[in-house]
Amino acid sequence: MRQNLQSERRPRGRPQIRSDEETRHLIVEAAARAFQADGYAGTCMGDVALAAGVSTKTLYRLIPTKAELFIDVVTDRIGLFMLAIDQEALAPLGLETGLERILVAYGQLTLDPETIAINRLVIGESERFPEIGKAFYERAIMRTSDAFEAWLRRQAERGLLRLEDPHAAVGMLRGMMIMEPQRAAMLGQAPPPDADAIARRAKLCARLFLDGCRA
Repeated sequence: MRQNLQSERRPRGRPQIRSDEETRHLIVEAAARAFQADGYAGTCMGDVALAAGVSTKTLYRLIPTKAELFIDVVTDRIGLFMLAIDQEALAPLGLETGLERILVAYGQLTLDPETIAINRLVIGESERFPEIGKAFYERAIMRTSDAFEAWLRRQAERGLLRLEDPHAAVGMLRGMMIMEPQRAAMLGQAPPPDADAIARRAKLCARLFLDGCRA
């Protein structure tokens, strides 16, 4: 009788197995939280594995080093921005609307509290760990700049913009959109702007860039 009850309670079938992609996503989410809370130096791979609910063996198989783990955290966040400004998504939009969409996506990316925390981490620890400064520059700053610049060049080729230096123009647009609110948030002088404030700023920046201020 007892054996029959035990048989009935025993789970049937094979346990559900996550794919490597799903497991990697859990690890990256746990790592993002750990980096924000403990910094780069204070983050332990074993603690990340525990928080993600995986073994350290699985963690090291999928992401062998802490530097690669940091790169994955940065790349994961940039991926959302790249989807928002995909060429197919922007193609049907007009010049001003397209620029606003890019600026909103960029503002939502860079002014998010998690991204601000990553910025603080990189600024505070890249001297000790130059690999994170290099990774952030290449995977975040350059990747977003290149995508932005490619859009501006397409508009210039269509005859909609006249730009002597699209690369320099990107730097100016980025600074105009996020520098002041990001700096205030990083210094603890103001909270990060909400979605409505980001949208308003994007509209203003787009108009200033496209129309200029000269009377």
